[in-house]
Amino acid sequence: MALRTPDSTTDGLRNQFLIAMPSLQDGYFAQTVTYICEHTEEGAMGLVINQTLELTLKQMLRQLELQPTAETASRPIFRGGPVQPEHGFVLHPAGDEWSGTRKLGGDLALTTSRDILDSIARGEGPEHALIALGYAGWGPGQLESEIAENSWLVAPPGHAILFTLPPEQRWNAAARLIGIDMNLISQVAGHA
Repeated sequence: MALRTPDSTTDGLRNQFLIAMPSLQDGYFAQTVTYICEHTEEGAMGLVINQTLELTLKQMLRQLELQPTAETASRPIFRGGPVQPEHGFVLHPAGDEWSGTRKLGGDLALTTSRDILDSIARGEGPEHALIALGYAGWGPGQLESEIAENSWLVAPPGHAILFTLPPEQRWNAAARLIGIDMNLISQVAGHA
């Protein structure tokens, strides 16, 4: 049996966390954790899961003329990435499906249709959901090059990190999934 590496599968890095190295000082991606939703030979797409916007779910739903329940009103909205910031994405555990739901790796799904927001507003949506505007995107080979340049660490995802941990704790927590303390890593990347 051949060993399956990320480069030899059709999933690539799908269903993985990308954790920005301390040396990645890009204004947008510094200290981010990105959940990779899609990765193929044509590129990659993911959602930044630890940068919130100054927008609550209550405010967003009211813009859509929906009335949120009290328990959902204060949920944060995340800055999913710099590409198409006007488009919304809801990352949630797989199970219930809406018209724009796509199953991802593991037990997660991504929904891009308004009907999930209708369900969330009524308190009938998924118990856990990360709502983001925009996404992060990479062209063919770009993500692989950035990983080779020590810009990113790759780790398996964790539901607690995605859905319940405060956003400001997610960067360090994601790195701890692979035994790394980000406080002990140099800001300067090197190659051996």
